[in-house]
Amino acid sequence: MLLLLETPAGFALFTVKNKKLLKAEADSIHDLFKTSDDAAKQVSVAAFHKFKDTKDAMEACTELTEGALGKSLKKFLKKNIVDAGIADSLAVLDKPLGVNINKKLGIDISVLSENVKEIMRGIRMHLTTLIDGVDEHQLKAMSLGLAHTLSRFKLKFSPDKVDVMIMQAVGLLDDLDKELNNFAMRLREWYGWHFPEMGKIVTENLAYAKVVKMMGFKTNCKDMDFGKLGIPDDVAKEVKAAAETSMGTEITEEDLVNINTLAERVVELTEYRASLAEYLKLRMNAIAPNLTYMVGELVGARLISQAGSLMSLAKHPSSTVQILGAEKALFRALKSKKATPKYGLIYHASLVGQSAPALKGKISRVLAAKLSLCCRMDALGDQTEPTLGKEYKEYVEKRLATLEEGGMKSLTKGISKPAQGKYDKKASGAKGPTYNKDNDVVEEPAPKKKRKASEAEAAGDEAPKKKKKRRESAAEEEAAEEAAEEAPKKKKKKQVAEE
Repeated sequence: MLLLLETPAGFALFTVKNKKLLKAEADSIHDLFKTSDDAAKQVSVAAFHKFKDTKDAMEACTELTEGALGKSLKKFLKKNIVDAGIADSLAVLDKPLGVNINKKLGIDISVLSENVKEIMRGIRMHLTTLIDGVDEHQLKAMSLGLAHTLSRFKLKFSPDKVDVMIMQAVGLLDDLDKELNNFAMRLREWYGWHFPEMGKIVTENLAYAKVVKMMGFKTNCKDMDFGKLGIPDDVAKEVKAAAETSMGTEITEEDLVNINTLAERVVELTEYRASLAEYLKLRMNAIAPNLTYMVGELVGARLISQAGSLMSLAKHPSSTVQILGAEKALFRALKSKKATPKYGLIYHASLVGQSAPALKGKISRVLAAKLSLCCRMDALGDQTEPTLGKEYKEYVEKRLATLEEGGMKSLTKGISKPAQGKYDKKASGAKGPTYNKDNDVVEEPAPKKKRKASEAEAAGDEAPKKKKKRRESAAEEEAAEEAAEEAPKKKKKKQVAEE
């Protein structure tokens, strides 16, 4: 009987010398493999195939984990069993692998029993002594290297694909924006006591801090060359003119030292913020190229940070991606039974921002559906180019254009332009307009008002006549009824008189 054993060093084929091991009790087999000499008496090495390098070992290991028969293992078994004409059965620990070996090579596979498992366990205990050319230290190094390589392959791990760095970078970027705003406003307020007019002339915070650091007192403004700082000439002239008539108070040298220190911090933080934004852009392009192409690095990084990781974002459905970042508004709407929000962080994407207010909800839903697919591709795929992102962004742009055209059609629906005929020179005459006497005749309009008045008077005369006739007929009917009632009374009187 032959035993196939997979090791980090290579494939090994063992022959069972002691046939009694297959029929012995499983608990007693361990005693027969206590020492390396005892193990050598029970089994012997029939063949051994050593891996060339870690890559070869990783390929063979991945094929074994899937139960597939790889090329290296197939050549090894064919050479040592099929071509050698050995008719013994082969024992394999993995059942799917045994089925594939039997199907492709026609080797008889024995049923895996507890005895075979104990024999293989004993072989692994004394593997370095049974196989020549394999050192114990070397085997441990091979095992460690193969484990790391296989883990990276299975988890799709790459040092560049660490989304924790993105989460920390975008968080720091938001903090820097807040601190920079506070520092710049404090600098403007502080230096404004000395030169208040400059705050309205130089509006950019970085330029303002550089001017303060370079100029110092406002009295030095005349001799300053603002071209070194990249400030336009017209702005520099305004600053110099304002310095001559400034209403600010005087400050001491000590005050100016502290103001300059604050200005230096503003400049340093602004430059660091620019470098951090560039770092974030590079990281996002490496980790999530499709997501970055769709919504930009800032919105993409905030989505990843809100979800917790890129893998968590990939697991979210598109409806969750759409309102990610608006959780408070969502639960408030559910609690008060009002309309739920249509978008969250995705609102800051350029595709949603450039759409009309009435179409923002529809576009955010379409964009979220495509973003969820892009996140899954970035999290589980190996692509470094945003091929899917380009395709989906083009689709969303076309969808936006279609919705906008549909809105314009609905606004103009039912409105028809007046027919404009062309001017025909032949019909009007080539010599130009001529005088026509017949056009001067004025036709008197029919006396419609008089007719209406006469008709109204006739109707007014007929109306009282009809009323008189109705009254006369009503009086006649009442007289007839009274006569009918008096007739039976007279008859009764006559009858009484005769009696």
